[in-house]
Amino acid sequence: MNISGAGTVIRVLIEEGVNTVFGYPGGAVLDIYDELYKHSEQINHITTCHEQGAAHAADAYARVSGKVGVVIATSGPGATNLVTGIANAYLDSTPLVAITGNVSCSSIGKDSFQEVDITGVTMPITKHNFIVKDVTRLADTLREAFAIARKGRPGPVLVDIPKDIQKSFCAYQPKKPQRPTYRNENGKEDFAKAVKLIKACKRPFIYAGGGTLVSGASQKLLALAEKIDAPIGSSMMGLTAVRHDHPRFLGMTGMHGKYAAIQSMARADLIIAVGTRFSDRATGNKTEFIRGKKVIHIDIDPSEISKNIPAFVSLIGDVKVVLSELVEELPAIQRESWAAELDAIRNSPDSRLKMPENSLNPETAIRAINKKADPQTVVCTDVGQHQMWVAQYYNFSRPRGFVTSGGLGTMGFGMGAAMGACLADNGRKTLLFTSDGSFHMNMNEMATAVSHQLPIIIVMMNNNALGMVRQWQTLFFGKRYAHTSLGRKTDYVKLADAFGLKGCRVSSLPELEPAIEQAFAAKGPFLLELIIDQDDKVLPMIPPDGTVSDIILEV
Repeated sequence: MNISGAGTVIRVLIEEGVNTVFGYPGGAVLDIYDELYKHSEQINHITTCHEQGAAHAADAYARVSGKVGVVIATSGPGATNLVTGIANAYLDSTPLVAITGNVSCSSIGKDSFQEVDITGVTMPITKHNFIVKDVTRLADTLREAFAIARKGRPGPVLVDIPKDIQKSFCAYQPKKPQRPTYRNENGKEDFAKAVKLIKACKRPFIYAGGGTLVSGASQKLLALAEKIDAPIGSSMMGLTAVRHDHPRFLGMTGMHGKYAAIQSMARADLIIAVGTRFSDRATGNKTEFIRGKKVIHIDIDPSEISKNIPAFVSLIGDVKVVLSELVEELPAIQRESWAAELDAIRNSPDSRLKMPENSLNPETAIRAINKKADPQTVVCTDVGQHQMWVAQYYNFSRPRGFVTSGGLGTMGFGMGAAMGACLADNGRKTLLFTSDGSFHMNMNEMATAVSHQLPIIIVMMNNNALGMVRQWQTLFFGKRYAHTSLGRKTDYVKLADAFGLKGCRVSSLPELEPAIEQAFAAKGPFLLELIIDQDDKVLPMIPPDGTVSDIILEV
């Protein structure tokens, strides 16, 4: 069967099980969009207000669904508008295929209208990228893109398709998608060394990262913790790998982690790191972080081993497979002394930091919303103080139920992400926690949410400031608030009304509960604006390049 290159694109998407894509049409992808029109019963296309929003939506769709996210954009500015979203997916290990159009092959390199070398631009932020100049190679190139995106450590792949390739015809032969399979590829010596180290240690600590969720290893992680009598902490990306109320889970570690998790990790003599990369926000001063400890690093990506923190033993492979074999090999171990020490840390007054219960503040608001929400509700955030408050105060119960920008820290991520997450969750109620600073960056996507009547509750914490940067200026820059007090006059409730959604403003605690009831009763999107104090801080905080001894508990 001879079909066009554009038709090939759509048929490969259907082959790969894609039923939802995000994007924005333009001249260099008109043929692809014409084929999308013809196959609209098989593929639902969500047209966003901006390509960045589409990329973030595809990213979140992948995280919640476990599938590969797909985003489509035209050439030139359409393609470059994807760059932040692609970089975000790259640093957070999200499987994403970005399909861009380009000028015809004969026009490439001639500064044609809306021409950009997008493969060159995105080379550092993709697992791989392609420009297809032969239509007979298009189908297999797209199949390879999906295979690369999902294999090993997931990530984004870009496929650039010139206009003449989309119009050209060739034979099309369907194929089954390539699904990765994993086995433990570690030598017996490394594995035996890890087992010996776990048996001999006195104070083990399991540190779970996003790779735990990617591999679906939550149950194996818990089985290991039970077997070796160890507590569990997580990176921000590892949140939801373990239920918030599991007795072994101490919470998030790192710069703004829970006190009990931070202190327990600091006192451990062995860290079993599972699918994590030890970023600077997780470790602080790396020399002091590792002092007196050994690390067993389990990761599917060999390049992460000893990149930031030296590994005493490394176990390379899918973490679910590796954890399964460790659980089988290890005997049950009890560590009564370590358990008693952990209980003392948990019961320390410093482990129970609270904001005032009788005022409207981030903690009272997040806990009230959390109480109303179904435990299976997907929670998305933008980036900043509100992101850390949600990580600290929200009680997560659902694996893959927390969608945030961890590695790149992308302000403006949240609105697109909430749309993608909502669609991946079959249109169920979805929470977005954002702030006036982040929300202003991509609030245009309210139009998309309204057009599709997506039931997203937008919880916007408004302190009329760039709160996290202002917090750093308070603590480390002598309260010189250079351009972080925004002073904007935006009326967000009126703005929401103009976009076609309901909203309300809450400025005191008695107003909170009725407003939450109104938000959850809404059929489509709803904006809940919370007026909070500019001086509310995210605490605890370990200063940049600091140690646990530098921890700030109050200001």
